[in-house]
Formats: sequence, structure tokens, C-alpha cells
Amino acid sequence: MRLVTFQFVDRQPRVGVLLGSAVIDLAAAAPLVFEDPPQPPWSLLDVLGGVPDGMGLDGAAEIVAAVIDQIGGVDDEHLVLQSGSLMIGGVEMLIPLDEARLLPPLPRPSSLRCFESSEQHMAALARLHGGGIPYFWYERPLFAFGNHAAMYGSEAYVPLPRTVAFDYELEVACVIGRSGRDISPEEAGDYIAGYLLLNDWTARDVQREELIAGFAFSKSKDAATSIGPWLATPDELQEYALDDGQFNLTLIARVNGVEQSRGNLRDLTYSFAQMIAIASEGCTLFPGDMIACGAIGGSLLEATNGQGPWLEPDDLVELEAGGLGILRNRIVA
Repeated sequence: MRLVTFQFVDRQPRVGVLLGSAVIDLAAAAPLVFEDPPQPPWSLLDVLGGVPDGMGLDGAAEIVAAVIDQIGGVDDEHLVLQSGSLMIGGVEMLIPLDEARLLPPLPRPSSLRCFESSEQHMAALARLHGGGIPYFWYERPLFAFGNHAAMYGSEAYVPLPRTVAFDYELEVACVIGRSGRDISPEEAGDYIAGYLLLNDWTARDVQREELIAGFAFSKSKDAATSIGPWLATPDELQEYALDDGQFNLTLIARVNGVEQSRGNLRDLTYSFAQMIAIASEGCTLFPGDMIACGAIGGSLLEATNGQGPWLEPDDLVELEAGGLGILRNRIVA
């Protein structure tokens, strides 16, 4: 499934599933499966947390199957909703995608942990402050907490913060689907609700000062994080899965249509399973917690050897990966 948060005719945000060129409103379609479900709207956090009781992603999949059955068993990859919406009980159940506005899949994650799992990017950060990669990075993955309240979706305008060195970071994040503590790498896959593209916007001039001062990244990444356009459940990436738990998935970053970065998830030093194990060590993870892997294939920091030019107002930044779509944002003053 490709889970989204969307708005339709200026109503409250709702959680849905992409079905070809349409969006299923899960709460509106829930009566096809559940007796007396809670009234819409629902959020993605509601679904991950089991609204209605015990629903989760399995319940969402049941709703999708029921909708497909309701409209005649059409192939969900090739559904084209010609015009208007399909309704159930007076509420729009199936909405044309071009009439819906996609928001961040998780408008406010429970938390955001920003790992640095790429040796290439760690080396670039080390050069930024004139040092080397610390030896302990090779012993375990490291992370800093990000601002989980500053999320932007695909097609959203991202305001330029006070910086002269604004940069993108080409990343993928996973979202936790159920609570767990001291999770082993072998069990970690059972806790992943899905994956999405993530752009960890960064002020490199501010970040350099934080690194030299010995602080974790904070203000340099405080202004914005973009995610989306959808949350892909693990089965959506099955064709890219490798035996070691990594993914043979190519990621590309473009600025104003020109490719600036290219990487592959298989090149991460640490897998998402290892990141989850570290994040849950002595700490409980909850549904909706987000774990970002760090820049893959780089950013302008690597592309320009830290010299710029950096992002400016009106620049269009696109991140793309198979199964995860295109995350597109324009910078504004």
C-alpha cells in the first residue's frame, strides 16, 4: 500500500491509500469492513495505533480490498477514476487524485531520529569542520533528534531560513508501526510500517559551527524536513530487497531539473534494522516514530566540495526513488 495524508475540498486532513489515479478515504470506506467504526477523519497515527480497535495496516489492507471488490475488482495499479468521487453513506470514499492535495504522510511524527549511516556523507561532514570520522562511528550508528513538528509534504513551498548555505539531503526514512523496546536487528523488520523519501534540509554554515562546538545538529536542521509523497509499506519495496536486509534501490536528487546526487540504499554502512536496534536500546519506540538513514549519495556539500553554490529562492529540488515516488519542493524567500 501507498499511504497518504490528504485534503479534499478544504476539509480536515484524512488518511488514505493511493489506488491508481484515485485516493481511498480509509475512514469513509471503513463501513465496508468494520461495524460502527469511529467517525472520520482519521490520521495515519490513528491507523498505526489501531483505530478502530486492532485495525493497523492489516485492517487498512482489508478496506482497500473491499473497495476494489466494490468497484468490480479493478487492478489497483491501473485504476483511472474518470470524473467525480464514489460515495458511501453520503461521504466520498474514492477521490480523484488530481482533486486531492497530498500533505506530509505523517504531518507530525511521534519523533524524528536522524541517523548518519553513510560513510561518504560522514566523511563530507568531517571535512566541513576539519576533522575525521570518529572511530566509534564504525562501532555503532549514531543519530541526533530532529524537529518532528516542521514537516512539509511533496509540492509544498519550503521557506529559506537565515543561512547563506542552504542544502538538501537525499534520504529515506522508515516509520515504526508498533511499540517495542530493546528490539534486536533480527526482529526489527516486524516493527516497520513503511518507508518514505525524506529531505533533511540543512544550513551548512550553522552546521559547521555546531560541529566545531561539539554539539549535535540542532538549529542547522530546525527549519524544515520534507517527507513523502507517500508511505510505502514494506511489500512495495520487495522487488528491491536484498538477502542482508538492505535494498538495491537507486535514489536521485535534482536541482532545477539537473541531477546533483545519486546513491543506492545498499551502500549504507548500517541497515534500518541496525538503526532500530540502537534507537530502541533502553528506550521504547512507538507507532509513528520516524527513523531517517542520513544522506545517501550526497547533497550539495559533496557535489560542490562544500563550496556551493547553495540553494536559493525559486530553486526546485526533487528526490526520486523507485517505489517511493518523487518528493518535490520549491524554495521560497
